[in-house]
Amino acid sequence: MTRKQIPVTLLTGFLGSGKTTLLNRILTEQHGRKYAVIVNEFGETGIDNDLVVDVDEEVFEMNNGCICCTVRGDLIRILGGLMKRAEKFDAIIVETTGLADPAPVVQTFFVDPDVAEKTALDAIVTIVDAVHLESQLDQHHEVEEQLAFADIVLINKTDLIEADVIPRIERRIRAKNPYARILHTTRCHAPLDTLLEQDAFKLERVLEVEPTFLEDEHDHEHDDDITSISLHANTPLDPDRFRTWFGELLREHGQNILRSKGILDIEGEDERYVVQGVHMLMNSEHLGPWPEASPRESRLVFIGRGLDDLDLQTGFEGCKTA
Repeated sequence: MTRKQIPVTLLTGFLGSGKTTLLNRILTEQHGRKYAVIVNEFGETGIDNDLVVDVDEEVFEMNNGCICCTVRGDLIRILGGLMKRAEKFDAIIVETTGLADPAPVVQTFFVDPDVAEKTALDAIVTIVDAVHLESQLDQHHEVEEQLAFADIVLINKTDLIEADVIPRIERRIRAKNPYARILHTTRCHAPLDTLLEQDAFKLERVLEVEPTFLEDEHDHEHDDDITSISLHANTPLDPDRFRTWFGELLREHGQNILRSKGILDIEGEDERYVVQGVHMLMNSEHLGPWPEASPRESRLVFIGRGLDDLDLQTGFEGCKTA
């Protein structure tokens, strides 16, 4: 890596694994480094950008597409713009959508001449959800691809499983990638000096496995059954009605709801209310006051299968106070 090249860390991991949690840790810990951040989401409504903590970093959002498919040109454009003011930051972090295949993203840093000259892919950090990884590996090829390309794997949410399950999870990861460094984490709490600016990505390793990697198109086809639905409300939500509806929805249909997340305006509360779910599991917390420049509104996003059959709009409308 030459001194003029900006190091890039690629954060990957399936829906709900904890990528934004790790990103927020990077942006808030005292390490003396300044990062430019690119966040990619699947669906027309962006939530993750607002879940990134309010810090003095440059955050760019790409939504309504997967970074490895329709918005790859946007990635090149944003990287090109960042390089024109590279003196303002030390490194770049790219957080991909949970449905991204890393291969086309990695290719970008080698086959686009301007990007290859001015940036260097430092490491691919892949986060896995210890609770759901085994079922995800059986059902979603994206998880296999994310693990195969990883330089560092965080087995996250280890506090939610029995300790004797972890060795089995490690064996499944090793079957896909015998080279990656594996760390066990709760809420992605790993020393940042083991994740960032590691010079861990080696193109030679990829080429050993896929000699034609730099020539292949790596067209990535998503599971057509997986869709995204976005819900909006400009009226505050009744807290009891929302919690009842949302809780019953996840209990009854959580197997098909891969990811749910929202920033909500709850009646009688001054702070933004955040809900996040992975299948039937969910958590909620307050995110802080509403920014002065942002309207008070609720945005809720679901990613999963068979969403059109759940009449989500009607259920959400029933949670409004008026």
